[in-house]
Amino acid sequence: MSRAFVREDDAERPGPGFDLPPRDAPHYDEAAARALIEGAHRGDTRSAEEATGYRWGESVLVPHVERLLEQAVEQDDLRLAQLARRYL
Repeated sequence: MSRAFVREDDAERPGPGFDLPPRDAPHYDEAAARALIEGAHRGDTRSAEEATGYRWGESVLVPHVERLLEQAVEQDDLRLAQLARRYL
């Protein structure tokens, strides 16, 4: 990874919180997909990966990200659509 995209002071700052249900909740994967996209929007995918237990691009979350993409297109949210497409 390019050093331009690494935040060297991340270890000193608390990570952002993500509103996630318990892992055994039926809608956990949907919330995890949203958290990964939100983390990417913040420029902090790593924290989202750590919080969710999923890595960026994992296929199990694709159906949820596809729904997020549909919503983004309907709402004309270009940034969310861009991030969802990158995930896919």
